Amino acid sequence: MTALTTTASPLLRPYEGRALRLPNRIAMAPMTRGRTDDRTGAPDALTAAYYAQRAGAGLIVSEGLWVDPAAKGGPGIPGIASEEQTAAWRGVTSAVHAAGGRIYAQLWHVGRMTHPAVLSGGLEPLAPSPVRITGEEIYTARGRLPHVTPREMTTGEAEAAAAQFAAAARNAVRAGFDGVEVHGANGYLIQQFLAENTNRRGDRYGGSVDGRTRFAREVVHAVAAEVGPERVGLRISPGNPENEIREEDPAATYRALLDALDPLGLAYLHVIERGAYPALADLRPRWSGTLIANYNGSTPTRREQAEPLLESGTADLFSFGRLFIANPDLPERFASGARLAEPRWDLVYGGGAEGYIDYPRA
Repeated sequence: MTALTTTASPLLRPYEGRALRLPNRIAMAPMTRGRTDDRTGAPDALTAAYYAQRAGAGLIVSEGLWVDPAAKGGPGIPGIASEEQTAAWRGVTSAVHAAGGRIYAQLWHVGRMTHPAVLSGGLEPLAPSPVRITGEEIYTARGRLPHVTPREMTTGEAEAAAAQFAAAARNAVRAGFDGVEVHGANGYLIQQFLAENTNRRGDRYGGSVDGRTRFAREVVHAVAAEVGPERVGLRISPGNPENEIREEDPAATYRALLDALDPLGLAYLHVIERGAYPALADLRPRWSGTLIANYNGSTPTRREQAEPLLESGTADLFSFGRLFIANPDLPERFASGARLAEPRWDLVYGGGAEGYIDYPRA
């Protein structure tokens, strides 16, 4: 891997935090690519090559890995719940480490964002409350289908789901990942518990801010107890309307969540800012550890948007998603000023090597 040239960009400065020591401040954001064998949910040599090509990132966060068969959100999405999957991910982490990189596994439960046609063995979508998505369809191996009404999780099932995250974290560390990121963003299960419109529960997981944040707190505590808080990150997207989420007062919800979790000493907090709520500016003072910023918009974020956040101290790292698809050597391109390539959008999801590992370096 070629050493980066000296540059004034804060993105290319080394970073040393409480748990992370990185050669630059560029993170590769988690991105679903849908290229896993759907029968096994296990990655292969193409996956290893894909991530190793991008090992110049200060930190790679893997695509979302389902923590339980009921947590899977679509065809071709990998898991970290079985021995076969755990063994297969060792090939990926070994390739990244051999290329000089660092990689965290994103732990994912989609909640209501799945379909019986995606799940196997007669499983059904689970969620905090039986609230169906009505404005869009879901992609399955049978094509696009209307969402179904999820089944409300029992109190015991919510407790079991936190344990599934912890077991998946243990598998990820056994597979050689440097740590794990709990996916609490983008309208999936954890955010479904946080949001008022998808959480209408009357038990201890619903109602007040304390009730709605309980599941997120229990998941993070369980994962941290399993692998150590210094190996755990959390991703959130306060106020993000994606997947028909409506949070009435994201400031109150996420301030309370961070106040409860900051003392744990996690590896990092990964904040997606999208929507009217200024999440980064509001939450930065409440988080004493490493903060990774991300903008979730309709176009890829450019370095000019990221650099002021680092200079101001609002964030310590910035995660880029779509730019990494076509630019496996993104940090080097930032350093040299090389032109950024555009992805082939029709090849982003599913398929084989084309549009996955065949993008050239600058």
